[in-house]
Amino acid sequence: MHDPTDPVGRLLFNVLAMVAEFESDLIRMRTREGMKVAKAKGRLRGKQPKLSATQEAHLVKLYRAGEHTVSELEELFPVTRSTIYRAIARAGARAPASSAAIEPAAVGSG
Repeated sequence: MHDPTDPVGRLLFNVLAMVAEFESDLIRMRTREGMKVAKAKGRLRGKQPKLSATQEAHLVKLYRAGEHTVSELEELFPVTRSTIYRAIARAGARAPASSAAIEPAAVGSG
């Protein structure tokens, strides 16, 4: 057993720390290379969405029509409340500009 306070003990612990860091870097490098290969082959996909695009559009349509509350949509679709809010937010970002008339600027009297 080496004492970490004497010079030989410090050297031993520093060498072991460097080897551990080197192994960690090797693992990180191999993981990145593997992910690049998987991505090139089209196999790196990540987490799959809970709802298909059709289901999400239907959910948003029901919500916007005011036919169902978020709690009711939770029961109709097998998703959580946060998933419903994300779907609504995504649909809001994709929605075209509203066709509401733009109010003219107030004309000041001289």
